Amino acid sequence: MKKLLATIVASLMFTLTGVASVNINTATQTQLESLEGIGPVKSQAIVDYRKKNGGFKSVNDLEKVEGIGPATLQNVRKEVTITGKTTLPATASTTAKENKAAKETKTKKETTSKKESTSKKASDKKS
Repeated sequence: MKKLLATIVASLMFTLTGVASVNINTATQTQLESLEGIGPVKSQAIVDYRKKNGGFKSVNDLEKVEGIGPATLQNVRKEVTITGKTTLPATASTTAKENKAAKETKTKKETTSKKESTSKKASDKKS
Protein backbone atom coordinates (compact mmCIF):
# COMPACT_ATOMS: atom_id res chain seq x y z
CA MET A 1 0.00 0.00 0.00
CA LYS A 2 2.83 2.40 0.85
CA LYS A 3 4.51 1.68 -2.49
CA LEU A 4 1.30 2.43 -4.35
CA LEU A 5 0.84 5.69 -2.48
CA ALA A 6 4.47 6.69 -3.09
CA THR A 7 4.08 5.92 -6.79
CA ILE A 8 0.93 8.04 -7.03
CA VAL A 9 2.57 10.95 -5.21
CA ALA A 10 5.67 10.76 -7.41
CA SER A 11 3.51 10.67 -10.55
CA LEU A 12 1.56 13.71 -9.41
CA MET A 13 4.77 15.60 -8.67
CA PHE A 14 6.08 14.96 -12.20
CA THR A 15 2.73 15.91 -13.67
CA LEU A 16 2.51 19.15 -11.71
CA THR A 17 6.05 20.21 -12.54
CA GLY A 18 5.36 19.64 -16.22
CA VAL A 19 2.14 21.66 -16.23
CA ALA A 20 3.76 25.09 -16.09
CA SER A 21 6.87 25.51 -18.16
CA VAL A 22 8.17 28.36 -20.23
CA ASN A 23 10.55 27.64 -23.09
CA ILE A 24 12.96 30.55 -22.91
CA ASN A 25 13.98 29.96 -26.52
CA THR A 26 10.48 30.42 -27.95
CA ALA A 27 8.34 32.20 -25.32
CA THR A 28 6.80 35.56 -26.09
CA GLN A 29 7.46 38.57 -23.92
CA THR A 30 4.04 38.13 -22.31
CA GLN A 31 4.73 34.46 -21.55
CA LEU A 32 8.08 35.35 -20.01
CA GLU A 33 6.37 37.93 -17.80
CA SER A 34 4.36 35.13 -16.20
CA LEU A 35 7.55 34.03 -14.45
CA GLU A 36 8.19 35.17 -10.88
CA GLY A 37 10.53 38.15 -10.87
CA ILE A 38 10.36 38.71 -14.63
CA GLY A 39 8.62 41.93 -15.62
CA PRO A 40 8.45 43.85 -18.88
CA VAL A 41 12.07 45.03 -18.78
CA LYS A 42 13.62 41.65 -18.04
CA SER A 43 11.35 39.80 -20.47
CA GLN A 44 12.31 42.26 -23.23
CA ALA A 45 15.98 41.76 -22.32
CA ILE A 46 15.53 37.99 -22.72
CA VAL A 47 13.90 38.44 -26.14
CA ASP A 48 16.65 40.89 -27.20
CA TYR A 49 19.38 38.51 -26.01
CA ARG A 50 17.81 35.67 -28.03
CA LYS A 51 17.67 37.81 -31.16
CA LYS A 52 21.31 38.86 -30.79
CA ASN A 53 22.88 35.57 -29.62
CA GLY A 54 20.51 32.84 -30.78
CA GLY A 55 18.84 30.35 -28.50
CA PHE A 56 19.89 29.51 -24.99
CA LYS A 57 22.01 26.36 -24.66
CA SER A 58 21.05 25.88 -21.01
CA VAL A 59 18.82 27.48 -18.42
CA ASN A 60 21.99 28.79 -16.72
CA ASP A 61 22.58 31.00 -19.77
CA LEU A 62 19.79 33.25 -18.47
CA GLU A 63 22.41 34.81 -16.19
CA LYS A 64 24.06 36.22 -19.32
CA VAL A 65 20.99 38.43 -19.82
CA GLU A 66 21.35 41.92 -18.39
CA GLY A 67 19.28 42.29 -15.24
CA ILE A 68 19.07 38.59 -14.46
CA GLY A 69 21.27 37.41 -11.64
CA PRO A 70 21.54 34.32 -9.48
CA ALA A 71 18.48 35.18 -7.37
CA THR A 72 16.19 35.63 -10.37
CA LEU A 73 17.56 32.49 -11.98
CA GLN A 74 16.89 30.53 -8.81
CA ASN A 75 13.29 31.83 -8.72
CA VAL A 76 12.51 30.76 -12.28
CA ARG A 77 14.68 27.66 -12.67
CA LYS A 78 11.85 25.19 -12.01
CA GLU A 79 9.51 26.97 -14.41
CA VAL A 80 11.77 27.33 -17.45
CA THR A 81 13.13 25.01 -20.08
CA ILE A 82 15.10 25.29 -23.31
CA THR A 83 13.06 22.70 -25.20
CA GLY A 84 9.43 21.81 -25.69
CA LYS A 85 6.30 23.88 -25.80
CA THR A 86 5.51 26.74 -23.44
CA THR A 87 2.57 25.81 -21.24
CA LEU A 88 1.19 28.17 -18.64
CA PRO A 89 -1.41 27.56 -15.97
CA ALA A 90 -4.61 29.47 -16.71
CA THR A 91 -3.98 31.94 -13.89
CA ALA A 92 -0.46 32.80 -15.05
CA SER A 93 -1.61 33.22 -18.62
CA THR A 94 -4.49 35.43 -17.53
CA THR A 95 -2.24 37.51 -15.28
CA ALA A 96 0.29 38.02 -18.06
CA LYS A 97 -2.45 39.12 -20.45
CA GLU A 98 -3.88 41.50 -17.85
CA ASN A 99 -0.43 42.99 -17.24
CA LYS A 100 0.06 43.50 -20.97
CA ALA A 101 -3.37 45.14 -21.33
CA ALA A 102 -2.66 47.46 -18.40
CA LYS A 103 0.69 48.41 -19.91
CA GLU A 104 -0.93 49.18 -23.28
CA THR A 105 -3.63 51.29 -21.59
CA LYS A 106 -0.97 53.23 -19.67
CA THR A 107 0.98 53.84 -22.89
CA LYS A 108 -2.15 55.10 -24.67
CA LYS A 109 -2.93 57.46 -21.78
CA GLU A 110 0.64 58.79 -21.81
CA THR A 111 0.46 59.35 -25.57
CA THR A 112 -2.87 61.16 -25.28
CA SER A 113 -1.54 63.27 -22.42
CA LYS A 114 1.54 64.27 -24.45
CA LYS A 115 -0.63 65.22 -27.43
CA GLU A 116 -2.89 67.32 -25.23
CA SER A 117 0.11 69.00 -23.65
CA THR A 118 1.60 69.78 -27.07
CA SER A 119 -1.74 71.17 -28.29
CA LYS A 120 -2.07 73.35 -25.22
CA LYS A 121 1.47 74.72 -25.67
CA ALA A 122 0.75 75.49 -29.32
CA SER A 123 -2.48 77.33 -28.49
CA ASP A 124 -0.75 79.24 -25.66
CA LYS A 125 1.90 80.43 -28.11
CA LYS A 126 -0.78 81.69 -30.51
CA SER A 127 -2.42 83.77 -27.73
